[in-house]
Amino acid sequence: MKKQPFTVADYLLTRLKQLNVTEVFQIPGDYVKHFTQALENFPGVNAIGAINELDAAYAADAYGRTRGLGAVSLQYGVSTFSALNAIAGAYVEFSPVVVISATPGADARQITKMYDVLYHHSTGNLQADQEVFRQVTVAAETLSTSVGAGEKIDNLLIAAITYKRPVYIECYKEVWGEPCPRPSGKVLQPLTFASEPLALENAVATAWAQIIAAKNPMIFAGVEVLRHGLSGLLQQLIDASGFLYTTTTLGKTVLDEKGDKFIGTYSDAASIQSVRDLVQKSDCFLTLGTIITDDYLWFIENKYADMVLATTEQVRTGYFIYQGVTMKDFMEALLHCFKTTKGYPLAVVAPPQPVYPEPWACNSDARWNDKPETITYNRFFQHSMKFLHDNKMLDKIVWTFGVSSALYVATNAYGLSQGSFIGSAAWQCIGFETGAASGAQFGSGKRAWTVAGDGGFMMVCQSLSTLARNNLNAVIFVMSNAVYAIEQVYVDITAFEPGPEHKFDTFDILPKWDYCALAQAFGAKGYRVETVSELKAVLQQLKKSTTQPSLVEVVIPEKDLPDQMRRLGLE
Repeated sequence: MKKQPFTVADYLLTRLKQLNVTEVFQIPGDYVKHFTQALENFPGVNAIGAINELDAAYAADAYGRTRGLGAVSLQYGVSTFSALNAIAGAYVEFSPVVVISATPGADARQITKMYDVLYHHSTGNLQADQEVFRQVTVAAETLSTSVGAGEKIDNLLIAAITYKRPVYIECYKEVWGEPCPRPSGKVLQPLTFASEPLALENAVATAWAQIIAAKNPMIFAGVEVLRHGLSGLLQQLIDASGFLYTTTTLGKTVLDEKGDKFIGTYSDAASIQSVRDLVQKSDCFLTLGTIITDDYLWFIENKYADMVLATTEQVRTGYFIYQGVTMKDFMEALLHCFKTTKGYPLAVVAPPQPVYPEPWACNSDARWNDKPETITYNRFFQHSMKFLHDNKMLDKIVWTFGVSSALYVATNAYGLSQGSFIGSAAWQCIGFETGAASGAQFGSGKRAWTVAGDGGFMMVCQSLSTLARNNLNAVIFVMSNAVYAIEQVYVDITAFEPGPEHKFDTFDILPKWDYCALAQAFGAKGYRVETVSELKAVLQQLKKSTTQPSLVEVVIPEKDLPDQMRRLGLE
């Protein structure tokens, strides 16, 4: 039997395997066939066939968030452009994903020049894919030959793991199958950057002056700390300073949420009252790795000057910006200051965490207070969180959320494990959560526990088939009120008021689906719950070990308006 050559595709797959990528999500195509054929036969890296491009790319994104690097293989043009939304979200939210594709080869390009032929899936501009993906990646490359391919692939992967953002690689059709030297056995490492010493000294001196002058300092942690492996350093800062800390929604579970320094997640008006009070009272925020989105307009308008900010893109103290200072060096320098200064750590502790049934009961829509069996957003989380806590399951699951009312309600949860909360909180994509479930479960090794709005689920419901096909026991809860509730809040919140004169806009009304029949069609186990008692019974069933995903339709009133969303909508 003739020995098969080691190819460019094998080179990339070898490097991915070295970086602990053991699954690649894929959509097949003729241009990319040499890569997909290599993937199918490559030991130690499994091909995960997805149903559509968003399914594949959302999964790769969630895999990157939990494993440190994800990968998705796509057909040229029609496939890559379909996945663009998901890769943009990965870019915004610092998730490293390798986007793999192929383009018409050298022969096709010559035919195009000679006969003016438009090849399938092409806009006519054969560089279009790369040009588009340059906008949502930190590096994009087209390989027209196997010569130098290894070095170019290495540089792309180093960029992905350094900046924790997507990269794009496409090859001429034939190049993925061309011979290529094997890579070294040395695993690629992210680039490291040293701060400019004087700039670091100045930044720390200004920051320290602001910190020690503060009466109520606080740490405000964000997702970049988690992405760059700095959670341990953050914990040391908390221990050495004694400061209380909160996180953004995107940064939720940057640390375990079980300590006495965690005040709760700060999600602006959606936060519980004690968190809002402490944030308003604080006069200095050591803001580390945060992405400040328009969810935090009140904060940025009122607390800008009180921020000591360090991200991978900027270090700022009050109104002073310092170039050439890395977040890691800045954090380590401040840690040294806290350890060598009398008076630290502070003895302050966070307020007691809400006692069950809080924080859910006080935030549940009061119109259903006299109907205790009616499921509301907050009652769903009230009983789900109690179930997970009582059965010691919080360490065994990973939550996934798209943007929805449920996302903002869920930010009120306490006691979650580090890295167990994945949400499209900055890009704010409806439907992300269901596609992300397979990637989150493959990447983390934990059970995906997904909460979707019915509108979001309808966008990527085929992802349920991917879960079933791969025997993943993920749970998808669909909050079924037959409307785009979160959209209606921001369009016209008065639609939630009682009475027939208060109506949802037509564009926010969804069709009725038979979710149990849909689950059966896709190979999942379907449930429908209309009461709290039914929800509790189904949760008990979900404890059982299985190799089948579950789809749970959670029926809630159309006009259920959780107080978290009411406060946000009235801001």
